[in-house]
This record gives sequence, C-alpha cells and structure tokens, in this order.
Amino acid sequence: MPAGEFRKIIVAFDGSKDSFTAVELACSLASRYNSEVAVVHVYASPLVAFSAGPGMPIPDYKELEDAAKEGGQKTLSRGVQLASNAGVKVKGELIQYSSVVEALVEYAADSKADLIVVGTRGMTGFKKLILGSVSAGLVSHAPCPVLVAR
Repeated sequence: MPAGEFRKIIVAFDGSKDSFTAVELACSLASRYNSEVAVVHVYASPLVAFSAGPGMPIPDYKELEDAAKEGGQKTLSRGVQLASNAGVKVKGELIQYSSVVEALVEYAADSKADLIVVGTRGMTGFKKLILGSVSAGLVSHAPCPVLVAR
C-alpha cells in the first residue's frame, strides 16, 4: 500500500462528543480513499465483588451482563449510523474487554488496520487532560498510525 492510503480504518466510539468527531473524520478519510470503516465500541463486563457466608446463594449476574451488552450495542449503533449516513462502507464491532486500549490494539493487529481514529477524550476523560488515557495508550501501543481527533 502506498504511504498515506488507508484501506481499513478503525474508529473508537464511546458516544462522547470527541468520538462523534472521530467518526466524522474517519468517514471523511474513508470517502477520499474508498476505505472500509470499522466502528468499534469496547465495553467492560460489570464485575461485582461478592462475599457470602456458607450456605448463602450466589447471585446471578446475567441481568447485569445483558444490560451492559445492550448498552454497548446502543452506543455502537449510534456510531455505525453516523458512518452509514456519511455513505461509507461501515461495519460495527462490539467487544467485551477489561481494557479499551488492549482491545483496540488487538483488534487493529488482527484486522490489519491501516489507521485508528480516536477522540481526544472519551466519556471518562478529565477535561483538563491533554490526551485521555485511551488515546494516549493507543498512540503508544497501536500497530498502525493513530489519528487523534479533537
């Protein structure tokens, strides 16, 4: 692939303002290079610490797991719809993983991505930080170029 061409673009989407900007930027590049865009949302399993005495029933966390997955799917759908409205080839990927950075790095490596686009700060970012922990982690560890959208 010639330098500066992007066939596979991953965009990290968490529903934050900056992630919407990242999708718009990824779609702009995808239109220019006729690229495929993968909108990726990573959600964590709702782990709950539990301690019980002998004979106490162990609670069923399936409802919590299902709710987390459903929320993740709703978030992902918003990002996919935005990319679809931009007229690019798009697919959505919902990933359950404890580390957003690790999940995105692994996904980028496995899919042989040419570029990752991510917002400056996500839903959990502090407004005073220059880069959020996910964007900083991707810049440090991604197997391909990372474009940070602001």
